Amino acid sequence: MFSPSYTITNKINNQLSQIAEVKSMVERSQLLPAREAFLRRTAIIKMAHSSTSIEGNELEEYQVEKLVERIKIIAPPDQIKEVENYLAALKFIDGLDKSKKNFDSKDILSVQAQVIDGLVALEKIGAFRIGQVYIVNVLPDGQEKILYTPPTYSQVPKLIEQLLDWLRSNPDIHPIIRAGIFHYQFETIHPFSDGNGRTGRLLSLLHLYQSGWNFKRVLVLEDFYNQDRKNYYLNLQTGKTYQDRQRADLTSWLEYYVEGFLEEALKVKDSIINISVVKSGTASQNILDIDELKIVDFAISIGRITSSDVEDILHIPKRTAQFKLKKLEEKRVLMQIEAGPKSYYEVNKK
Repeated sequence: MFSPSYTITNKINNQLSQIAEVKSMVERSQLLPAREAFLRRTAIIKMAHSSTSIEGNELEEYQVEKLVERIKIIAPPDQIKEVENYLAALKFIDGLDKSKKNFDSKDILSVQAQVIDGLVALEKIGAFRIGQVYIVNVLPDGQEKILYTPPTYSQVPKLIEQLLDWLRSNPDIHPIIRAGIFHYQFETIHPFSDGNGRTGRLLSLLHLYQSGWNFKRVLVLEDFYNQDRKNYYLNLQTGKTYQDRQRADLTSWLEYYVEGFLEEALKVKDSIINISVVKSGTASQNILDIDELKIVDFAISIGRITSSDVEDILHIPKRTAQFKLKKLEEKRVLMQIEAGPKSYYEVNKK
């Protein structure tokens, strides 16, 4: 039976309260459909980019955006396939969220099949591993150092069922804590020969969705992990063997997980507040086209935007970029800071 050991510290409690406040604000927010769709699309791009980047995929975010738009890019075919698979898996878990209250082991296999379709041997797709695997670190001299030894393959189906039983049998535990513990234990079991990280992150997200904590589906937890991959893996590494990890106290992992959740939730809050500032008098002024939404999103994310940034984002001439910025200034969405060569724009919060 799976029975994790952890303590809900004051820090965790305080951060869960802050997250709940953000959740309430997000649910109350009334965005125009085009803006909400834009935020969702942006989140999908960031999710696919961040989660595959964690596993070593080298595609840039703008390339992932092109794949979302079904535009061909020049890149290694396996890396393109990894991202396309992840995009398909995101759609798949959306469907599971709408059709089921809880996911089961068959759903887990189906998600993994989406993630690694066409990337590994057929017998490894949608099937638990049938051999021992090891988590290794490649040293500078080329030798491999074993960092973690998961349970034997014969234990995997039973351990997955125990984890799912725990997930379903503890409705009183906060959904974020449940998702965090699931994430940790899934990677600890390491049920597949390939695709464990991507599958585990998708399933944690699915559990949050099914628990009513979806933040309009614009929360990108993967971005937090991708900012410092080494720290992400260090927090997961609580023992060198499966037996060690079962005796581990998960408080430190949960503090890391909840801190990351809050950081990404606050980004959602800022995005929704800032993209809602478009509030001029007429209905026509309240509608932004896709290019304008991209400009606003960049300004929100970075804190400022220049005409050179717009050139790069939209792949347009400098004069056109300047015109688009001026148009957004006229709509009182952006405001110009300084003038001349050092000119830049910020979101207008007045």
